[in-house]
Amino acid sequence: MKRSTIISNFSSKLEDVWKVVTDNTVYTWRSDLRKIKMSDDEKSFTEITKDGFETEFTITLKKPYERYEFNMKNKNMTGHWIGIFSKHGSGTKIEFIEQVETTNPIMNLFVKSYLKKQQATYIADLKKALGE
Repeated sequence: MKRSTIISNFSSKLEDVWKVVTDNTVYTWRSDLRKIKMSDDEKSFTEITKDGFETEFTITLKKPYERYEFNMKNKNMTGHWIGIFSKHGSGTKIEFIEQVETTNPIMNLFVKSYLKKQQATYIADLKKALGE
């Protein structure tokens, strides 16, 4: 299993960062996504990338303003994502941890750099969404 962690600080309030990250009905701020389909019970969702690739997510923990976790899977991988949120001065500190296992051993050679790139894009998009 490959693991990638990104830590970032925001000047925005914890509540504002939490809302943007955990509200899966609002996704237009994400530069990599075309759509998110929510389940009726809102415990799972499917992200569809700009090029039509789908990944399924099942929320496993949602502790407001502290921790958000979900399992994820698509045809190339399975994994788990952890988001840790905390106050940092008057702003917010986030730590996002992604652990994945690929279905193809060759992909294992590239998955860590792919995860780092995806995480960097997500943080850049989040900063823009928050006006930072």
